[in-house]
Amino acid sequence: MFVDQVKIYVKGGDGGNGAVSFRREKYVPLGGPAGGDGGRGGDVVFVVDEGLRTLVDFRYQKHFKAPRGEHGRNKNQHGAGAEDLLVRVPPGTTVIDDDTQEVIADLIEHGQRAVISKGGRGGRGNTRFVNPSNPAPHISENGEPGQERYIRMELKLIADVGLVGYPSVGKSTLLSSVTAAKPKIAAYHFTTLTPNLGVVDLGEQSFVMADLPGLIEGAHEGVGLGHQFLRHVERTRLIVHVIDMAGVDGRDPYEDYLQINRELKLYNLKLEDRPQIVVANKMDVPEARENLKRFKEQLPDVQVFEISAATRQGVQELMYAIGDMLATMPEKPAVEEVVEVEERVVFRAEKEPDAFEISRENEVFVVSGEKIEKLVRMTNLNSYDAAQRFAKIMRSMGVDNALRKQGAKDGDTVRIGKLEFDFVE
Repeated sequence: MFVDQVKIYVKGGDGGNGAVSFRREKYVPLGGPAGGDGGRGGDVVFVVDEGLRTLVDFRYQKHFKAPRGEHGRNKNQHGAGAEDLLVRVPPGTTVIDDDTQEVIADLIEHGQRAVISKGGRGGRGNTRFVNPSNPAPHISENGEPGQERYIRMELKLIADVGLVGYPSVGKSTLLSSVTAAKPKIAAYHFTTLTPNLGVVDLGEQSFVMADLPGLIEGAHEGVGLGHQFLRHVERTRLIVHVIDMAGVDGRDPYEDYLQINRELKLYNLKLEDRPQIVVANKMDVPEARENLKRFKEQLPDVQVFEISAATRQGVQELMYAIGDMLATMPEKPAVEEVVEVEERVVFRAEKEPDAFEISRENEVFVVSGEKIEKLVRMTNLNSYDAAQRFAKIMRSMGVDNALRKQGAKDGDTVRIGKLEFDFVE
């Protein structure tokens, strides 16, 4: 089964919780706080494995969660950080955030790695909260939640040459005649439903050729095999445009040429500048000569290679011409532009980090905001000292005053994240 697009859920590991502990050793009076910090949660890391060819494994496992860090312990012992979760993907995988449509990573080389979902930092132990006014705090933090996101994975085959053209123009026949690949060949449209790869061996030079499913008008909008086809063209270094010069299906070769290039351009403007070789196939059919003459008159500046994939006429000369052109081109395939990891933030917020919003759901006041919701998750509300610290931070952020302005009164219910409590003026 060839699978080239999936949607999955990934979550970095939560950080370990900080510890509340005090030294209780003989001959050490008033030993003081000794709670260690929690360990860092593991990252979800994608690693390219050249032994994989499709995304079929992700059809059966759609959730990936990295392990959480260990909790802090007494005697100021920090919890151990968790190991990263390594997920193997095939070369040519593009990873896209499903919510923001940001390209997170474009993975093309064996062994290449990318952090897809970051683990949370460990919570601080009570040793970290010592100050002159509170020398023995009973405060610790919960671990920071790991980053979670839904991502879309797209596989774009890495091939040197991509065969494009309308259905039944002879792309599969051409591939089978020059490689050991055995694509399905039949006298009906859309015989090829998935890309086929083959290696062309020219002695001192070799290259990978891909037979891609047939393209029709409207493919850039998903008509026919649409995006399933066009996605793979983006990665090829050279486009070989195969045309049925005999017009067996009653189409005009010149119109076919224009329509295919129009679909490539509408899908991705960069494909317009991709090097292209035009191949006139089925030249063993009598009508092909007259059609080729008219084709060259309409496109006098385009070099056309005349072949018959069925009889192998002109095929070897075409392969050498492709090899010569590839020798002058960069070896690396085109890749998507990816924001540097240092510039990408885990939590997105259009406003300032301290900003929050207050809304009403029936009789409940709902406070939402990046910092305040994260603070709730990391506060151990079972501790009186920690709860007092949380209330103090809320006041300093202006949440109390904002609630009063919105009409909150003593005893009204306030919700922040999953926490609900009674408002007290």
